[in-house]
Amino acid sequence: MNFPKFEVGSLLVMKKRHPCGNETFKVMRTGSDVRIECTGCGRDLTLPREKLEKSVKKVVNGN
Repeated sequence: MNFPKFEVGSLLVMKKRHPCGNETFKVMRTGSDVRIECTGCGRDLTLPREKLEKSVKKVVNGN
């Protein structure tokens, strides 16, 4: 299976929208758990890497 590669500063387009209506998130920290921030409302989430990799539709690399 081909998992998306992302790093700090990458923008992630998710399969499902956030409750605020936005679907893009910015990567704040990587590791076994990944911290992402919604670019719409600013809410930050910490998710296990496995779960995050399954819910990413597209990665836009841009620092």
